[in-house]
Amino acid sequence: MTANHLKKLRKHFEEHLNEQLFESNADIELLKPMMYSLQNGGKRLRPTLLLAILYIYGSKKIKLGLNTATALEFIHTYSLIHDDLPAMDNDDLRRGQPTNHKQFDEATAILAGDALLTDAFGLIVADSQLKPKQRNQLVGMLVSAAGSHGMVAGQIKDLQSESRTIELDELKEIHHKKTGELFLFSVEAASVILDLDVAVRERITQFGQHFGLAYQIHNDLKDLSGDELLTGKSGVSDLENEKNTYPYLLTTQGALDALQAEIDQIQIIIQELEDLTSKPFSFLTAFVDYIAIDTLGEGLVP
Repeated sequence: MTANHLKKLRKHFEEHLNEQLFESNADIELLKPMMYSLQNGGKRLRPTLLLAILYIYGSKKIKLGLNTATALEFIHTYSLIHDDLPAMDNDDLRRGQPTNHKQFDEATAILAGDALLTDAFGLIVADSQLKPKQRNQLVGMLVSAAGSHGMVAGQIKDLQSESRTIELDELKEIHHKKTGELFLFSVEAASVILDLDVAVRERITQFGQHFGLAYQIHNDLKDLSGDELLTGKSGVSDLENEKNTYPYLLTTQGALDALQAEIDQIQIIIQELEDLTSKPFSFLTAFVDYIAIDTLGEGLVP
């Protein structure tokens, strides 16, 4: 899959997302902050990854995943709105723009996040293109990935770890839940929608696990640049704050080595999937290119 393929998938997703928003009957004072964060320049990696796996099995399969991909982006966006709040990370910028509570106010931001979280499940439940069994399975998977056993569990463990240095295994567990679970949902949702066999599902799940970890290591390394245009956020880096990150625990070079090890595993899994299915899973290397070491640029703190 080339960069152009990804752009087309993302464009397809953006069009569907906008349709969902414009067809919404939500009160305009609630819809405005929802749209503000949803349309604030996100990379759309999670929904695009889901759609990319569907695309590998045929371009007509993409439409089967659009509602689920939109639900996933609703969940991701709600989490960012709440993460930025003063009681959490207290950030003024998100993707180079004022955070939701700065653009509106704290109460409005909280309610916009609540609406996105709740509406996400409705998008899947109402998807008549999927079988009832698939809808039920996807809702259960998204609950697990986003709730008290997944992303939210990772968020609270992350908050609790801020005042102490933790071990690498604990950091991996935090980020598996906080970041990795939604990436894992991306790929496993595609497996459910396509009704893939067990052997293929297992390898796709492995891809999601390694990609989620690699993405987080890449993000931690990117923070070292201190460049607000690159990070989209204001303030000093996680390293300066002595937060528990991969560079902080492993050193910058150790984190770079860990990222490369994850990328190597991802490449092996992609080849196994091609051998197993005779499908062009090499398309997924476009996502690997995004997190590759050479995309981090110059100026990392040594």
